[in-house]
Amino acid sequence: MPRVEPGGLDALIVGGGPAGLTCAIYLARYRRKVVVVDSGKSRAALIPETHNYPGFADGVTGTSLLEALTLQARTYGVEIIGDRIAELQRVEGGFEARYSRGIIGAKRAVIASGLVDRDLGDPDLREAVGHGLVRYCPICDGFEATDLRIGVLGSANDAGAKALFLRTFSRQITLLTLDGKDCGEPLSRELSEAGIRLPKARAVGFRRQDKQMIVSLSDGTVEAFDVIYPVLGCEVRSELGRKLGARHNDTGCLEVDAHQRTNVPGLYSVGDAVSDLHQIAVATGHAAVAATDIHNSLPRNFR
Repeated sequence: MPRVEPGGLDALIVGGGPAGLTCAIYLARYRRKVVVVDSGKSRAALIPETHNYPGFADGVTGTSLLEALTLQARTYGVEIIGDRIAELQRVEGGFEARYSRGIIGAKRAVIASGLVDRDLGDPDLREAVGHGLVRYCPICDGFEATDLRIGVLGSANDAGAKALFLRTFSRQITLLTLDGKDCGEPLSRELSEAGIRLPKARAVGFRRQDKQMIVSLSDGTVEAFDVIYPVLGCEVRSELGRKLGARHNDTGCLEVDAHQRTNVPGLYSVGDAVSDLHQIAVATGHAAVAATDIHNSLPRNFR
């Protein structure tokens, strides 16, 4: 197996989404030697188009943004390996990471592996993501849903807050449950006062029809929506950090300080692996902070 010793690499970045690539760009511009290992499953790649990322008033697709960041990182000599880190461990002088082709050693490591939104395994819902008919982030694109017919999918208690958030943009909000259960007070009262519908029947089927999503309910009725927002939870890809003893919250987000440092010496984390505010702008901000602290923590690299 090929091996890169910790002394030869300043930082290993796990994950090539906006956070990981931005961190790599900053470090490379600090003249640090960086490798990014990316499994090719960035959540950003699922964005059909976003209009809330600063500087792109006409919108940008997630894949276009990732391509631009990748090109910029490679311009500065960043090596990007398409693979998955199977194990990360602390060793003298830093960290060692095992992947399919060998072992990479680095003085510092950054967890930028993001998260995966849970879904129902329904192929129609998955396919609709690419058409912008199923969305996961009302902070990102609630404005584009202004005055549309919006369905919010999940348990009443879990999805109620997102339904209320989306009420900012449209009067036509329906809370679709999978179990047909109501929610408790005071949430039930808030939903009612906001004019948010909560059908007694549960959602049992989904299909795309042109530019709408058709939802079948357990009482035999069907309803049409312009967009559906699932609220089914997520899996935070922080297991590499957690196995090293990094502190984390109940959802798996790693706890970091103001410099994006975990409690494990030399281990940083950025982006969705850290924050409940799943925003590209937040992730790239984390990356800039972490990269600068990593650079300042390493031995001087004067020319």
